[in-house]
Amino acid sequence: MSIPILAACQKRKRRPKIYRFHTFGDRGCPIDPRGAFRDNIRVFLQECADIHEDNVQGMPTWCTLLVHEARNFVVPLYTIEEEVTCSLRPYCDHCRCTGWSNHFLSKRKYHLIIPADDEWNKPLVDDVMDLQTHLLHGLIHCNGFGHLLCINGIEGGSKYLCGREIMDLWDRICTNLQTRKITIQDVSKKRSMDLRLLYGVAYGHSWFGRWGYLFCRGSFGVAEHNYARAIELFSQLELEKIIEDYSNNERGREIKKIIRHYRDRSETQLATIKDLLRFMLTIKSRAPMQIDKANDAASYSTSKPCTRITFQNKPLGKEKSLTYRKFTTVVANMDSRWPARRLEYAAEVVVNALKEKKSGNFCHGGMTRQDLRDAARLHIGDTGLLDYVLKSMNNIIVGSHIVRRTVNPTTRILEYSIHELGNGDALISRPLPVSAPVPGVDVYSDLVGLYKNVLLDYKGSDLVDLATQAILDGKHFVKEWPFIDEEDQFLRFICRLMPKLCDVEADQSKRELPPGEIIVVPLHTTVRELKQAVESALGDTYCITEEFFTMEVSELEELDDGELLFGAVESGAELCVRGSGIGLENQLRYQGGADSWTVRCECGAQDDDGERMVECDICEVWQHTRCCGIEDTQTVPPLFVCSGCCVSLVPPKNDSSCAFRYSPTPMYNSFLPQHFCQ
Repeated sequence: MSIPILAACQKRKRRPKIYRFHTFGDRGCPIDPRGAFRDNIRVFLQECADIHEDNVQGMPTWCTLLVHEARNFVVPLYTIEEEVTCSLRPYCDHCRCTGWSNHFLSKRKYHLIIPADDEWNKPLVDDVMDLQTHLLHGLIHCNGFGHLLCINGIEGGSKYLCGREIMDLWDRICTNLQTRKITIQDVSKKRSMDLRLLYGVAYGHSWFGRWGYLFCRGSFGVAEHNYARAIELFSQLELEKIIEDYSNNERGREIKKIIRHYRDRSETQLATIKDLLRFMLTIKSRAPMQIDKANDAASYSTSKPCTRITFQNKPLGKEKSLTYRKFTTVVANMDSRWPARRLEYAAEVVVNALKEKKSGNFCHGGMTRQDLRDAARLHIGDTGLLDYVLKSMNNIIVGSHIVRRTVNPTTRILEYSIHELGNGDALISRPLPVSAPVPGVDVYSDLVGLYKNVLLDYKGSDLVDLATQAILDGKHFVKEWPFIDEEDQFLRFICRLMPKLCDVEADQSKRELPPGEIIVVPLHTTVRELKQAVESALGDTYCITEEFFTMEVSELEELDDGELLFGAVESGAELCVRGSGIGLENQLRYQGGADSWTVRCECGAQDDDGERMVECDICEVWQHTRCCGIEDTQTVPPLFVCSGCCVSLVPPKNDSSCAFRYSPTPMYNSFLPQHFCQ
C-alpha cells in the first residue's frame, strides 16, 4: 500500500524516516530526551517525523513511518499540532470530565493518530480529529497531561495490528516523551460484554490495567473505595454459592454445566467467580475444544432464538430465497461501543434518507454509499457511528422497510436501496431450531452466559447488583509517570505557581491549585537563571501566564540571584514560585472553560463526570438524568424542576402532583457504602 508521505518522499527522491514498530519509543530508540514533555515533543517531531505537505485545517502535521518486522507492512503515525488560540474548541472536555478543570489551559495540543487500516493510503480528512474509527488516537497537552481517546484494536478491529501491540507502542511513546498523566475512559466491549466489568472481576483491574492504568474517577458518585469494595466482593463470591443460588432457576442448569466443565479442565482449584473468569480468559485464545460427537458440534448454537424471514416471489427451485434480519436483532448481537438506541436511531436516519431519495426519483434508483452518508450527516455528526451502521446494513429490516446493498453493474459502485414489506411478497417467518449450548465449544459464548446471568443479573442479591453497577460506573482510569530525578548533568525541579493575592480570582479559593511545571536546568544554573527558566516555561505552556514575571522562589529567598543552585537546593525538590502578570482578563484560563456551573446530584456527584445531565430551571443546579429517573432513551423535558425545588413549590400533601418531579434511583452514597465501607 502506498502511504501519502512515503509517495511524497519518493517523488522528491528523499529517503523517509522509517523505524521498527516493536522497538520504537524504547529509550534511545530513536531519541533519548531528558527535558520536560513540551521540549521533548519538539525534539521528537524534528528527529523522528517528516512534515506532511497536506495539513489538517491549517494545523501542521507530521508523519512517522513504522515498519512491522514480522509481517512487513508500514504503519503511519501522524502527529497534529493544534494551537489553542486558533482552535474552535480551545477547552478540553476530557480534562473537565476527568477532574482537571482547574488546570491552566495549555497553548498546544498534540494529536497522535494511527488511522484505520483502509485509511493508511489516503490523505487525512479535515475532521480526522473527530473520527472514532482510528486504531489509535491520543491527545497530549503541552504540559504533559493527556488522554487516550480511541483504541480500536482491543478485541479485533484491525487486520494488521492487535490491541496489545497498539497499547505497547502508545505506552512506549508516552514513557519516552516523559508524559506526566494520561487518562482513558474505558467503554470497550467484546460481544456485548463491557470489558471493564469482565476484566475487573477476573483480574481486579480493567484491560488497560496491564499498562498501569488505575482507577481515577467514577461516574454517579462512585468513589475509589466503592470501586475497590465492589472488586473485593466479586473476588470472594464462591462458585458453590452461585450454584446454590441458581438451583431453583431455569438458567441454573446451564450455569452449573459451564462451571463444572471448566473446573474439570483446570489443573488448579477454581473456587470463586474470579478464578473461573480468569481461567476462561486465559484459554480463550486457544483452539476450541474438540467435541467427541460430530452431531453435538453441528447442533451447537447460541441460546438466544433467532428468526429467519424469507421472500418468495418465485418458485424456490428456480431462485434461492433471500434471508433478512431485523436490525433490532442485529444490534443485540453487535460488538459496538455505541448503545443500541443510538445504532437504531442512526438506522432510522439512513432509512429516511433513502425514502426521500426514492420519493424524489422517478426511476427509483439507489444511493451510493457516499451520498447516503452525506445525507445522514445532516442529522448525525458522528461519522464513525454512520460508517459502523452502513457497514452492517445489507438485507436488513428497519421498521416496515428493507434496506438492500448491491453493486451497480454499470458504475461498479456500492449502492443502497429501500423496499417496503408486503408488496405481493410472501413472508415466511420461522424460528430456527435451538439446542442447548455445549460448554467448551466457544469460550466466549460461555463467558457471555456467565456475564449476563451472574455479573449483570444476579438473582436474589441487591448487593451484587450494586457491586456490578459500581464497576460499570468506574469508567475513568489514569496512569501517572513518576517524577524521576536522573543522575546526569541537569537539575530538575517541580515549580508550583503560587499567585499573589491580588492576582487571584474571586473563585480561586474554590479551585485546587494547578499542578507544578517540570523545570530542567544545567548544574551551573544560578537563582536568576532558574527564575528566567520558570518564566520561559510558563510563558511557553499556558495562555494565562504569557507575561508572568517571577518575583521569588520560596525555598531560595535567602540566596542572592547570582548564587548557584548546585549545593544550595537538592535536585528533584518541589519549589513554590510567586510572581505577577497572570492574565486574569484572558478568557483562555482553565481547561474547564470560562463558564461556571454547579453540580449537586443525589448520587453524591459534585462535578461534571461526562454523564448525561439536566439543569433545574429554578435553582440552576445540574443533576444526572439517570438519578432523576429520566431514562437514556427519553428526551429531557423542556421544563425541569428538581425534587428539592419541587418540594418547596408544592405542599407535602400535594407532593405527588408535581408534574416535573422524578423519583431518584438508589445512590451509592446512601446504600453502597453502608455495606462496603464498614
